[in-house]
Amino acid sequence: MLCLGSKAAKKQKQGKLSKAEKKRLQKEEEEKRLQEEEEARLQAEREEQERLEKERKRQEVLERLELKDQERREDELTELRHLLEDNHSAVTKWKADSWEKAQWDRYMCCDGTPDPREQREINTYISLWRDNPEVNITPVLEQCDHTLQLIEELEGWLYDVREPAEGDKYQETLLSLQEMISSKLLLATEEILKNACKHSETEMSNMQTVVKDSNITLCLWANLKKSLRCTDIYFEEAGIGFELSKQLAVSSIAVRILHTRYDHLSWLAGIPPLSARSLAGGDGVPPDMDLSEQGETEGEEEVRAGSESSLRHQAAQEEAQSIHGSEGRKSPQSMLSGRSSGNKPVNGQDSQIQTQMEELSVEDSGNTQVELVTDSGVSVQVVDLQQYTPLGGVFYWDVFHLPPQAHSIHDWEIRQILHTRLQEFAYPMKQSKVQGSASSITEDLTCPPVGVSVTLPDFVLFSETPQVARWDAAEKQWRMDGITDFNYEASEAKVSFKMDSFHVFVLMQDTYVNLPFQSWELRPLGQDAALFTVNAALIDLTITIQGNQCMLQSEQDKGLSHLQGKWMGGPALQRAMVNAGINIFVNEYTDKYVSTCGKDPLTEHAAYEQMALLSSACAFSWSQWNAKCGAEHLVMQVCEHHGPSPVPKDSWSLYLLGAQRNQKLEITEKSEAFSPDLYPESEFHSTFIHMLQDDMSTDGTARARNSHYLFVDTVQSLLCATRPLMYS
Repeated sequence: MLCLGSKAAKKQKQGKLSKAEKKRLQKEEEEKRLQEEEEARLQAEREEQERLEKERKRQEVLERLELKDQERREDELTELRHLLEDNHSAVTKWKADSWEKAQWDRYMCCDGTPDPREQREINTYISLWRDNPEVNITPVLEQCDHTLQLIEELEGWLYDVREPAEGDKYQETLLSLQEMISSKLLLATEEILKNACKHSETEMSNMQTVVKDSNITLCLWANLKKSLRCTDIYFEEAGIGFELSKQLAVSSIAVRILHTRYDHLSWLAGIPPLSARSLAGGDGVPPDMDLSEQGETEGEEEVRAGSESSLRHQAAQEEAQSIHGSEGRKSPQSMLSGRSSGNKPVNGQDSQIQTQMEELSVEDSGNTQVELVTDSGVSVQVVDLQQYTPLGGVFYWDVFHLPPQAHSIHDWEIRQILHTRLQEFAYPMKQSKVQGSASSITEDLTCPPVGVSVTLPDFVLFSETPQVARWDAAEKQWRMDGITDFNYEASEAKVSFKMDSFHVFVLMQDTYVNLPFQSWELRPLGQDAALFTVNAALIDLTITIQGNQCMLQSEQDKGLSHLQGKWMGGPALQRAMVNAGINIFVNEYTDKYVSTCGKDPLTEHAAYEQMALLSSACAFSWSQWNAKCGAEHLVMQVCEHHGPSPVPKDSWSLYLLGAQRNQKLEITEKSEAFSPDLYPESEFHSTFIHMLQDDMSTDGTARARNSHYLFVDTVQSLLCATRPLMYS
């Protein structure tokens, strides 16, 4: 025990350090720490010197590249300006020649068809048709089809009209022709109903008939039996049905559902047709570009000179003179205009309600419709036609007093002759109550709503649940109040709902349901041929461009079968797509309802012009960095590509576009963060086309320079109409 204790004491004594040893160890540790700090400081200084040297060399390279860019800037801008001007001049001449040829062909047309622009000819046509006693449905539909062709022709001229007075004259003619169609269809309806007994299958059944052609479907039902059991009527051939209340089931009435493939009502609401708004600015200028109010820096003005040469806003000499006095540019803001019909007061409204409607129509962009409450407490929901588009035509749902039927007695046919035309049947029904002996009042009976079911038209595509609106003829606007019990059966593509009375109604869809795009790509298929692919919010589609012709293709066949695989001009395809419910085009109202990247429109438009010039040889695609590079710059993926095969994934390079300078980026689409660093061994250029030509082959450059002006114009118009750099 003593031995063990002594050993432990000895170890404990050895473990204790003297003060001198502790001091020595602390000094060594302090010296080591100072040495490490000194080494770290020296390393930091070396790294800083290396960084500064690297930055100095980088800055020298940038200054050298910028100087080189400045030296060739004028030549590049001049070359681009000449390319744009030459293409624009050729396109302008071709359009002028086409216009003159169309005018001459119309003048030489000797088939008896009137020229809808000539007031004397169209007045004669309307007068002759008005005086024509023919009321049989078949010849009436043929004449209506002929008139619809005149209306379509006149609308085509109306898109290109420049004089307001001439436009007003065309619109008056349109209205007269449309009224004649409605009037003749009503007369033909009356003629059928006068002989309802003859059209019924048996003497004890009601009349039910469907007459249709390519533009009009007329469904007629006459209540001859007046039985409470006849409350549900369905037209199998038209896919339309309706429900009657008990009061109507025992009344002498006739119901008409007239489905027109065309829409002659929405334009009365004070908004021009969407197809016309989408194509506003025939030269393909994004509609929110206000070129006249912007000041530019020197470089921006020169780029604008090339851009605006094709737009005829200023001559090249005027642009050159304004370079030196311009300063800074701000991105223009889109100007919103309210609906004229939305500014009309509803019956019983005062000026305060009118002011509320004006404010809501502009500010409340998130609502489906403008909702107002009148002094009487009635809720009025006015559809915003800037945000919602009627699709599939118009359904005119009417109830009439059944005309007196003919009675056959021996060889005689006896019919009561009325001095009035077909009369509407008031619903909800009214009854009179006698008060005293001299006066009486009327009050509404308790009449339940009437129901209707409609199979969605097969010539339009509804990407989401359709909405229903009814026409307010007094205020000339679509409304959504008074519609209840709405039901949508997606599997059967059918909607059903109820209304308090019989109204004209229409199916609607969000105009911008397919915006913003998820991605896009424009790649060449050969000389003067390209494929524009758009992955929209709810549908994927491609547009093949060959010369000045376009063809739509999509995996979604329902509602688009009449468009797919059909070649047509760019503007015609755009109108057809919008009418079919496939709207990927923008207008002056789009940024009110769709989130955007907020790009400078002049820089954006200049990019579309130059992309079109190179679209026979280069492929372009979206980039995630476009949303993160700022409003004054654009980023896209680009590579030279030949042949119809898809672009290999490793072929893309990123490019940064600005008003003064364009450059190739060092980052890739898979980089962790955005960086504007220049790609090694690359240079700056004042124009996008010269930037790309640095990496293009001789064959690719020749393809681009030999592009036909109509192909370039078609690609540019399509890009400006969709604005993928802004709405992706």
